[in-house]
Amino acid sequence: MNHKHIYAVLLFSCACVFAAYGQSVSEQDYEAMRDKVLMQIKAPAEPALSVSIIKFGAKGDSLTDCLPAFKKAFKRCKAQGGLKIIVPAGTYFIRGPLLLVDNLQLHLEKGARLKFSENPGDYLPAVFTSWEGTFLYNYSPLIYGYGLSNVLITGQGVIDGNAARTFSTWRDKQKAAQMLSRDMNHQGAPYAERRFGEGSYLRPQLVQLFRCKNVLIQGVHVTNSPFWCIHLLQSENITVRGISFNAKNINNDGIDPEYSRNILIEDVDFDNGDDNVAIKAGRDHEGRSMATPSENIVIRNCRFKGLHAVVAGSEMSAGVRNVFVENCTSAGYCKRGIYLKSNPDRGGFISNIFVRNLRFTEVEDLFYVTSFYHGEGQGFATDIHDVYVDGLSCGKVRNAAIVIQGFPEKKVNRIGFKNVMVDYAKIGVSINNAENINLTDVNIGGIVNEAPSSAH
Repeated sequence: MNHKHIYAVLLFSCACVFAAYGQSVSEQDYEAMRDKVLMQIKAPAEPALSVSIIKFGAKGDSLTDCLPAFKKAFKRCKAQGGLKIIVPAGTYFIRGPLLLVDNLQLHLEKGARLKFSENPGDYLPAVFTSWEGTFLYNYSPLIYGYGLSNVLITGQGVIDGNAARTFSTWRDKQKAAQMLSRDMNHQGAPYAERRFGEGSYLRPQLVQLFRCKNVLIQGVHVTNSPFWCIHLLQSENITVRGISFNAKNINNDGIDPEYSRNILIEDVDFDNGDDNVAIKAGRDHEGRSMATPSENIVIRNCRFKGLHAVVAGSEMSAGVRNVFVENCTSAGYCKRGIYLKSNPDRGGFISNIFVRNLRFTEVEDLFYVTSFYHGEGQGFATDIHDVYVDGLSCGKVRNAAIVIQGFPEKKVNRIGFKNVMVDYAKIGVSINNAENINLTDVNIGGIVNEAPSSAH
């Protein structure tokens, strides 16, 4: 059975479930749909041969430029058809991007730290990449893989973007280039003309895997990223497992799947300066033209901390569907728990989103859906429908527990809540421009028990 047929079967299964149950999905049906996704995800095997990066001249003294050693090691990997490159304990200074190759395992042992140069010029010449949902040429991501198969980044070591003093200061300078990139997107400018880099102040991602398949990222700790931490772009069959973040720079999203499919994110400890998981699918004209949704994503057994826990959008013009979020908790404050956001510039859809057994301690908003993000846009309202929540709890909600904001011409449709428990919320439920909203066993601000009847 090819992947297109599997996706069709999954979509048909979801449609049948909603038709049969309204906004209620049985545990058996939920597990069957989730398991169809998990069947498509298989982590790549480790290469048979391994070698220490020390053999190629690297020194973990925090001073020696180890980029030449990594280039030699990657060349050996390519020549041999696969290689596990072991990075022992030590701090390895890297003056420029690591350009990954096929059949590579980069294994960071406990105590190993990859510390990247903080000089932006070291990440030129520009490479083909994407920035906030628009394809363009920009500074290279610090770890960059393009068009690869079988890529593994593993171990107990640290990936340190070392960006606090340079890249992380650029946001206030990026506006002109940011708006130019969006204009190029809307006008369909040829990619070759979309040249940024020096003087543009568009920050690179820490790790970007672009048009890659068969990926495993496991165990490593991620910190001090220039921009988004792990960007999975037009990629598939990806497992991200057991990693952790301490990434507090501005726009330090944890994991951003974009135009990507068949992804398992599990047992991750987030602590990010922005969204923990942000599912994206391109911006505006370009995203709608690509018509490649991000789909078939399972997020489970994670600990959330940072801005928002799980987000779809706002760059999602090609659509987001078949997302399963289950058995997760918060490890600290999150501004919002589940956040589905779009605006009438985007178009596309957000559908078949399943949330099951999530526990938060304190948030600003617990479950927030908006079709009018930032109050802007026109002409391309997003179709948000078929979202199911079973088991969602929070101790304190500073603002609103449940917010649904549709668009007058395209209302949010078929949203179901079951087994929701919020101890305190300033606002319980706020719903506008929505239809077919179902609440079952939803208690916000406590439970009101029926008083015993008086005897007469």
